[in-house]
Amino acid sequence: MARRDTVMKKPKDTRGTLRRMLKYLGPWKYVIAGVAVLSLFSNLLNLWGPSLAGSAIREAAAGAGKVNFDAVKHYAGLMLLCYVSSALLGFGISLVMTVVSRRVARQMRQDVFEKLMKLPVGYFDQHQAGDIISRVSYDIDVISTCMATDIVQILTSIITVVGSLAMMVSISLPLSALTLVTVPVSVAYTVYMRKKTQPRYAKRSKSYGVMNGFVEEMLSGQKTILAYAYENRVDERFDGINQDAANAFSDAEHYGVTLGPTMTAINNLGLSLIALLGGVLFLNGRIDLGRISSFVLYSRKFAGPINAVAEVFNELFSALAASERVFTLLDEEEESADVPEAVLLDNVRGDVSAEHVAFGYEPGKTILHDLNLEAPAGKLTAIVGPTGAGKTTIINLLMRFYDPDSGVIRIDGQEIRTAVRRSVRSAYAMVLQDTWVFQGTIFENIAYGKENATMEEVVAAAKAARIHPFIMRLPQGYDTVISEDGGNISKGQKQLLTIARAMLYDAPMLILDEATSNVDTATEREIQRAMRELMKQKTCFVIAHRLSTIENADQILVLRDGDVVEQGTHRELMDRKGFYHQLYAAQFE
Repeated sequence: MARRDTVMKKPKDTRGTLRRMLKYLGPWKYVIAGVAVLSLFSNLLNLWGPSLAGSAIREAAAGAGKVNFDAVKHYAGLMLLCYVSSALLGFGISLVMTVVSRRVARQMRQDVFEKLMKLPVGYFDQHQAGDIISRVSYDIDVISTCMATDIVQILTSIITVVGSLAMMVSISLPLSALTLVTVPVSVAYTVYMRKKTQPRYAKRSKSYGVMNGFVEEMLSGQKTILAYAYENRVDERFDGINQDAANAFSDAEHYGVTLGPTMTAINNLGLSLIALLGGVLFLNGRIDLGRISSFVLYSRKFAGPINAVAEVFNELFSALAASERVFTLLDEEEESADVPEAVLLDNVRGDVSAEHVAFGYEPGKTILHDLNLEAPAGKLTAIVGPTGAGKTTIINLLMRFYDPDSGVIRIDGQEIRTAVRRSVRSAYAMVLQDTWVFQGTIFENIAYGKENATMEEVVAAAKAARIHPFIMRLPQGYDTVISEDGGNISKGQKQLLTIARAMLYDAPMLILDEATSNVDTATEREIQRAMRELMKQKTCFVIAHRLSTIENADQILVLRDGDVVEQGTHRELMDRKGFYHQLYAAQFE
């Protein structure tokens, strides 16, 4: 089924998203409370500095012969001690919050991965792997960075703004009133920029997801790209996607980078007005030079956090956009729960039936129209037909990756929708055309489906799959590590490993989706003989394109356009001279 790109919408609930971000900090509330206390002490020390500077300037400006150098050195020393102590506390706070943010990111990634394990197969059919990876990596990193720095910045800014304002009022009420004139302008501009930047950051996150998805898809198909000399066209397509991502980044940053400088300009305008009014008050003898100096320093501290908050909001908007993508994934509907009193399938014989089953992946697009089949226990049922006829869809329904739109499927007379889903799936062993091995030893890959499998059992399965001689030629034998995605073994060898895995699993039913497509003819014959032994007393479903491999099937279902057009043994179908005969003849002309 074709994938559909994820549609990124503008944030619907900024407050709700922010609350969910902060909820992840719940287990660390006492640590954050301690950080808040340390931040309070750090900022109080920082706020004491300008007062000490004003006192030092007042003593130094006393005039010739009246300067108390001991007092100047005393105030200067205290000011240095305050700033150094504040800096050390700030370093400790940053270190603690970095640890907290990494722990939170780890928990968030764990939650996302656990969620992915609970999502239905349809979700992965509809979303690019690169986009999902982008949410797990890039988006959570953005959130983590926000938590590591912005929470401390917000705490610091609140304390600094309130403390600086209190000190400014104590020094001069007229100058304080003038300073506050710029605050509404700054707040209004920040609100305006939030509306501009947040949707652009959302678009940026989406564009990165699209780019990651394209890169992941192209890397997985690199050999095909080279074989068809398609590199230039892939480069052109990536250039377009990369340009879209760059444009989205540039568009977001265009507004983001203007926020800080604009706030600085507004605050510098306020400082100019303070200097002008302060000069008038000084000339009229209503304020001395030391208090003016202290007031200017406090006004800078008052304005600094406002600038910093502007930058924090800039990063917060980006984190909100990223967190919404993560929470959208976390809010996806999970695979439906088992019905109340669902039956656990055990001691499965393997009688499978389907009655009037209809199914489509999308509303209005039916793939299977009226499927009826009877697969007796221990019998081999082959499913054949042209591409797109619905063969793999039948397997998806048997495994309950999807449920039928109408009709019923039964195992041993039990409708599978009323059975525990995991027990339905565990009743099947499965070998797909698209092989999957993971980075680990050959032993671990074969024993994947059977917990506590012994070496003897693994070796027996490997011998049955005709891969034991190859394994023994390897330097470490069964302890040989397969590289990521099996890059250091051939496709045929990967196919044999997955067949050995299915043999070891020893389920009562078996699904083979063109399971010998990647092996040579001689190896295929050996595997066919081994698999006939494996299939004894098992209910088997085989999807086959090479019709010569299923001539001995107990029954063959012939699909065309979602309908079973013929059913019978190979000889019966050949005698009818129908659609199956045409398919068979086409392969052997």
